[in-house]
Amino acid sequence: MSTARKLQYSYAQYLRALVDSQMKLEFWHGEILAMAGGTPEHGILAVRVLTLLSAKLPRGCRATNSDVKVRIVEPDLGLFPDGAVVCGKLERARDDKDSITNPGLIVEVTSPSTEAYDRGTKLEQYKLIKSLQSVWLVSHATKRVTVVERHGRGWRTSDRGAGEQLTLSAPALTLDVDEIYEALDGL
Repeated sequence: MSTARKLQYSYAQYLRALVDSQMKLEFWHGEILAMAGGTPEHGILAVRVLTLLSAKLPRGCRATNSDVKVRIVEPDLGLFPDGAVVCGKLERARDDKDSITNPGLIVEVTSPSTEAYDRGTKLEQYKLIKSLQSVWLVSHATKRVTVVERHGRGWRTSDRGAGEQLTLSAPALTLDVDEIYEALDGL
């Protein structure tokens, strides 16, 4: 009988692997995971949401794309969301100056291979970020954005579809769901 053992890496080893890698890697509880590339539709939706957000963000807030890593020190993760918004000063991880620790909003565009992970385990880990107020899960399959927002000590989940708006309370802004998905018209 074979007893295969998972290799466990330190965060410092992950950072060295990331420098040498030609692909994007995430760090998950001592494991280094390769990230798959997305479809053109996935990329279009991610850029569209971030473009619309950037146009409405007040001074002092900025949107980041999937090149910016979010570090969650406890429980030891380094993740690349499709986008994030930070208001105020960017806070960087002590052990990784190329990652941020204080997003107020995280955006994930789902895909067939990552939807369960994005809506399940990864979402639960994002909720551990103290600064996080909202996560937007943009569906790849239909005009629907799931909004998961901090509500007191818990979280509230709701869906917004065609003809509806997404609202963000801090900073205060709204986006039309239809305006996000019109980027896919004609594909």
